[in-house]
Amino acid sequence: MPDRSGETHHEPVAHGYDALKARPYADVLIVGGGINGIATFRDLALQGVDVALVERGDFVSGASAASSHMIHGGIRYLENGEFRLVHEAVTERNSLLRTAPHFVRPLQTTIPIFSTFSGVIGAPLRFLRHGSGRPSERGGILIKIGLVIYDSFSRGLFHVNGVVPRHAFHGRAQSLRDLPDLSPDVKYTATYWDASLHDPERLALDLVRDGLAAGARTRSEDAAHRTARAANYTAAVAVKDGRVVLRDVESGEETGFAASVVVNASGPWTDITNAALGSPTRFMGGTKGSHIVLDHPRLLAATGGRELFFEHSDGRIVLIYPLKGRVLVGTTDIDHDMADPIVCTEAEVDYFIDLVAHVLPGIPVDRSQIVYRFAGVRPLPRHDDVSPGFVSRDYRIEQAPLGEGTDASVLSLIGGKWTTFRASAEHLADRVLGLLARSRVRSTKGLAIGGGRGYPTTERARRQWIAGHPGVSGARASVLLDRYGTFAADVIRAIAADPSDAPLAAAPAYSTGELRHLARTEHVVHLDDMLMRRTSIAFTGGATPEAAAEIAEAIAPVLAWDAARQAFEVERGLAKVDAFVPAAPARHDEVSGTDDGGSLTGPIPLTR
Repeated sequence: MPDRSGETHHEPVAHGYDALKARPYADVLIVGGGINGIATFRDLALQGVDVALVERGDFVSGASAASSHMIHGGIRYLENGEFRLVHEAVTERNSLLRTAPHFVRPLQTTIPIFSTFSGVIGAPLRFLRHGSGRPSERGGILIKIGLVIYDSFSRGLFHVNGVVPRHAFHGRAQSLRDLPDLSPDVKYTATYWDASLHDPERLALDLVRDGLAAGARTRSEDAAHRTARAANYTAAVAVKDGRVVLRDVESGEETGFAASVVVNASGPWTDITNAALGSPTRFMGGTKGSHIVLDHPRLLAATGGRELFFEHSDGRIVLIYPLKGRVLVGTTDIDHDMADPIVCTEAEVDYFIDLVAHVLPGIPVDRSQIVYRFAGVRPLPRHDDVSPGFVSRDYRIEQAPLGEGTDASVLSLIGGKWTTFRASAEHLADRVLGLLARSRVRSTKGLAIGGGRGYPTTERARRQWIAGHPGVSGARASVLLDRYGTFAADVIRAIAADPSDAPLAAAPAYSTGELRHLARTEHVVHLDDMLMRRTSIAFTGGATPEAAAEIAEAIAPVLAWDAARQAFEVERGLAKVDAFVPAAPARHDEVSGTDDGGSLTGPIPLTR
């Protein structure tokens, strides 16, 4: 909530089940705490709707946490003729650069091209056949046409240094001067601009915070009296006597919850959710996408600070992307049976190593350089014979009755992606408002998100912000501003008030007081919440046994963990990061309170 200085502060909130149990009804219940469910929660809260959200695992613990860390217009969707989606995605991308500048930043992207005419005939045929058939190589002419169209969508929207950059096309000589480690077989490179998403999980948490603040009627600590409530580790498991049965995953306790509208935002688990809600469907046909993260200074330098976005020898669009001092390599697009574990396999690792060699043949990569792996299932519609890479990334909303004993409706979101989360949430919220016979009272277009409010976007403004927030050194304040946006003000105050604050020995970029503040205010239930989603420690390869033990000890006083609980959390946290044991398949008697983008019935398994 805003104080007199105009800055926004957030209040401590537990994982939320107790607030739902204390007042077991709302106008709207959202099942699924990924980016699309969370964005819809925020939108409805801003309209003054009494709304509750439940997520079976931690917030954004599934495919919302398994993204390629990009906010992009989807240039390759032009090949499918999805012009509406591309226009919407470009518009949303450029809006996020303004509304979430703390996490969404311009990203220079280069496409290495190895032929001139390939794909000129095949691509139109795939368009006419609605994506059927095998992908073929895309040559310079086809990519040039696509970038000209892409520029037309971007004009007047995206500004870098005061101008709208058009794409640039270079021949072999200039391409190798710019990126000398590229394969000498390259014929051209095409360079354009999209946007990076540095901390997806933290952006989603900002949206949760915005929704909770919008629904707070008073500054009371009694969360049950607020019109917006969100609970992680809370599963929707059945419908009984006209109410959705909610289960506290931590204690096993259950309570019935009444709502006029249920929004199913559980991603690839949408059909499983609807079956449990008494409304069986066959909407989904998600595909698995995996990534690896490399600690590889030479490969990092070879990218020249830009994303390399290209097609591999099998026609799959892949990427090599510098991020947080590491290199992200992805992604696959494989049909997936939801009964199977969702893991980055050794075969996929072989594929990633091979794709690096395809464009940067002089830079060896091996498994010893992998510090993190992750995988998720895209919430795509059933696609029968359409190749996974050509399945529409657009979204739609389906409506059905909740089940016997109630007049409530279920709205299921089919599809959805990070870039368009605000737009898809707006469409969902408008459908909900229609069912409630209510009108929209405010738009989310152009509305700053979380720590993006008041974020300094010039060097002078940044220096002024840092100078105005004493309590830590200027260098530390700068790091915190990058990490949390203007919510860093809260973190700085917490650190200054914590007499035992000190840098972590095993992860010195973070401090004990900082982590205690996150544990106190950001719905942290388990150590893996901290390692994998509240911080970048796991992503960058820092989730060592020593770091896990030190972090558990630091946050134990806030979460009332004794020595035995700390030991359990360390063991659990490392297992979640390393995923030595794949997660169990989803149970069909439970509704997976999961995310847009494919969260599991618990946090997504990751291997290192």
